[in-house]
Amino acid sequence: MNNFIEYKSAVADYINQINFKKEPKELYEPIGYIANLGGKRLRPLLTLFAAEVFGAKPTDAIHAAVAIELFHNFSLIHDDIMDEAPLRRGNKTVHEKWNLNTGILSGDAMLILAYQYFENYEPAIFKDLAKLFSKTALEVCEGQQLDINFETRNNVSIPEYIKMIEYKTAVLVGAALEMGAIVAKTSENNKVAIYNFGRDLGIAFQLQDDYLDAFGETATFGKQIGGDILENKKTYLYLRSLENASETDKAELINWFASKEGGQEKIEAVKSLFQKTNATADTQLLIEEYTQKALLQLETLEIPIHFKEELKEFALSLMSRTV
Repeated sequence: MNNFIEYKSAVADYINQINFKKEPKELYEPIGYIANLGGKRLRPLLTLFAAEVFGAKPTDAIHAAVAIELFHNFSLIHDDIMDEAPLRRGNKTVHEKWNLNTGILSGDAMLILAYQYFENYEPAIFKDLAKLFSKTALEVCEGQQLDINFETRNNVSIPEYIKMIEYKTAVLVGAALEMGAIVAKTSENNKVAIYNFGRDLGIAFQLQDDYLDAFGETATFGKQIGGDILENKKTYLYLRSLENASETDKAELINWFASKEGGQEKIEAVKSLFQKTNATADTQLLIEEYTQKALLQLETLEIPIHFKEELKEFALSLMSRTV
C-alpha cells in the first residue's frame, strides 16, 4: 500500500502550505492547529486513490481531498465540544486549548473553507461535487443529532444505532471515494459501487472505533480511553451487552449509564460487563460482517484487478487496526 503513504504525504504537504496565519488570528490559528495535527487522514487519501483507480491522476483530486479533510476536522471540533472531550489525536481539543466560542466559530469557518476548494474544478464537476458534499454534510449533522438523542433515550435499538453511525461516519467515507470517482469522470455504476464500498467500510470503521474507545490504548488511539462510557454513549457494545446480559448484569449496566459519575471505576466496571456478556466478540463479528459486505461491492467495479486487490487489502487492514 505504498501509494497510500504517498497520498497521505501529498495531503499533508498541501495542508502544510495553506496559509492559516491570517487575521483575526483567533479564528485561523485553531483551524491551522487541528488541520496540522495529522491523524489517519483516511478520507482524503481515499479520494486520491479513487481518482487513480478510475483513470485520473491523484493530483487532479487534491482539492476535493483537502475539502473532505477540512470538513472532517470541522466536524471533530464541534463533536469534541458536544462530547466535552479533552483530547483529540493525543493533543488538547480546540475548545480546551482556546475556549468554547472559538471552537464554534473556527469550526464554522473551516466548513466554509472546505466548500471553497470545489471552486478549483470545472462547472460540471463542481456541481456534482457540491451536490454530493451538501447531501453528505447534512447527513453527518443528522447522525450527530441522533447520537445526542440516544444519550437520553433508554430504548435505542441496534438498527437505529447502525443508521446513526452510517450517517455520522460512514457516508463521509463513501463520499470521499465517490468524489475521486467524480473527478475522474467515471461511469455512474462505478460511482455508486465505490460509494457503497466506502459506506459499508465506514460502518465497520466506526464499530472498530467504538471498540477501541473502550479497549484501545490512549498512547496509540490518541483519545481518552472510556470516553464513550463516561458520556453514556449507546454504542453497539452497550446495546449488544444489554441484549446478552442476565437480569442482574443488565440492571448493573443500566445503573452505570444512569449518570455520568463514576470516573475510572465506571469505565472498568462497564468494560468488564461488555466482556462478560460477549458483546466484545459480537462487535468483532459485526465489524467483519460489514467489511465483507464492502468487499462484495468491489466485484461490480469496472477497474483493473490490481486496484480491486489494493482496495481489499486496505479494507482488511482496517479490521485489525489499533489507532
